This record gives sequence, structure tokens and C-alpha cells, in this order.
Amino acid sequence: MRSHQNRRNDRKMSNSKPKKEQGFTLIEVIIAIGVLTFGILAVGSMHISAIQGNSFAGHVTEAVTLATDQLEELIALPYDHDDLSDTDGDGNGGLDDTQDEADHQSIEGGYTLYWNVAIDSVINNTRTINVIVTWRAPKVQKSVSVQRVIPTII
Repeated sequence: MRSHQNRRNDRKMSNSKPKKEQGFTLIEVIIAIGVLTFGILAVGSMHISAIQGNSFAGHVTEAVTLATDQLEELIALPYDHDDLSDTDGDGNGGLDDTQDEADHQSIEGGYTLYWNVAIDSVINNTRTINVIVTWRAPKVQKSVSVQRVIPTII
């Protein structure tokens, strides 16, 4: 009887269809890891660019704030104050001067503020003030400027 059952089991096994094994092949896994790695690297690169852009925007915002604050302080001074004088007499041609050529300068944190004054350059009885703020970014010097013409009588 045993041999009869063994034959019957053997027939069942030989007649049954082989089961399809489920899972992924090694090639499929390697390709999936490659695609995932490429995606992560792309996102990382975008993240670095976003951080650099945010940093630059923060510096520009701070520089513009410093420039406008300085300009407001200068406007509030008496018209004949020393900070509103054209110390080197270069007039309108010297409004964009920085470094040693600037009429005036001050340092605030990592920013250097320069301001130049031109007397009667637009029309008589006015002073043109140009405030330039510079800072050092990686590999390059950056700057912003604001300009205002003030009359003798405000």
C-alpha cells in the first residue's frame, strides 16, 4: 500500500505546474538602487543651491537695510555737517568711489559702508548722497547702493 501511495504522490508532483517564484532579480535591485541614488543626488544638489540662494538673499537684505539706515541718518543731519561734505572735491564723478577714494566710510560687522557726496551736481542747493555697502561673498566682492538727492531746505 505504501508503494501505491508513493506512486500517486509522485504523479501529483510531476503533473503539477511549477510555481513561479516571486521576488526581484539581482539586476532589478541594482537598477532600482541606481535610480534611487541618482534621485537623491539630484535633490541634494538642489538643496545646496537653495541654501546658497537664501544666504545671498539674506546678505543683500542686510546690506540694503544698512544702506537705507545710513542714508536716513545722513538726511537727518544739518546740511553743513562734516558727514555731508565732498571731502575730495570730485563731485558727481566720485559718487561710486569705494575704498580709499570714498568721501566717508564705516564698518559694521562683515559689511563696509561708503558714502560719497556731490554738491550741486543735479541742481543748485542740493547734495547727492550715494551710500554703497560692500561685503565679501565666496570668491567675489558684492555690493549694493542707494542714492538720494537732498535740497538745502527740507
